[in-house]
Amino acid sequence: MSEPALALHGIVKTYGRGRPGEVAVLRGVDLSIAAGEVVALVAPSGAGKSTLLHIAGLLDTADAGHVLIGGQDMTRLPDRRRTAARRAEVGFVYQFHHLLPEFTAAENIVLPQLANAVPRAVAQARGAELLEATGIGARAAHRPAALSGGEQQRVAFCRALANRPRLLLADEPTGNLDPATSDRVFATLMELVRGTGLAALIATHNLDLAARMDRVLRLDKGRLV
Repeated sequence: MSEPALALHGIVKTYGRGRPGEVAVLRGVDLSIAAGEVVALVAPSGAGKSTLLHIAGLLDTADAGHVLIGGQDMTRLPDRRRTAARRAEVGFVYQFHHLLPEFTAAENIVLPQLANAVPRAVAQARGAELLEATGIGARAAHRPAALSGGEQQRVAFCRALANRPRLLLADEPTGNLDPATSDRVFATLMELVRGTGLAALIATHNLDLAARMDRVLRLDKGRLV
């Protein structure tokens, strides 16, 4: 049996630890996601879902526990190796697209590949492929300000997948869109994820969208239910 794309074991995170008013956000979280599996993470604001995503994506560290991506324990890696692993193994999508405004849609997808030492011609071909797959190939030369909200978020999806990660982490990826656009953009995201076979953990308040995923997990009082 192959290793899970993502495995969390006993993740603990407390803010203000050892001081008055400390807040225990995660209290021993265990999670396993297989390649090709799409999992919804549902929780009210402030419950710690963004913290959990950041720890899973190697943007933050836990007070205790282990993060394994593709079977490799990332917990004790030095900073440079964690950064390299994050670039190669993890793609992020947020509620707000965070595209670089001075670059075109295509350039926003090429840049993270160049940072990962991908040859420019290969990176450009990959960007064009992803933009076509999301139905906005004709918008490749447009800067973000000239794109609709849905188109901007599609570019953000493409950027997240540019380096062919093992794991996609998304934090309210359609939360800034109107319901009709949200539904279309989410459908595009699911097509991309299914087509590439990567694992995805998607935090959302939208229970209708959550129901379209393979599993729904709820973060409650620092534990997954």
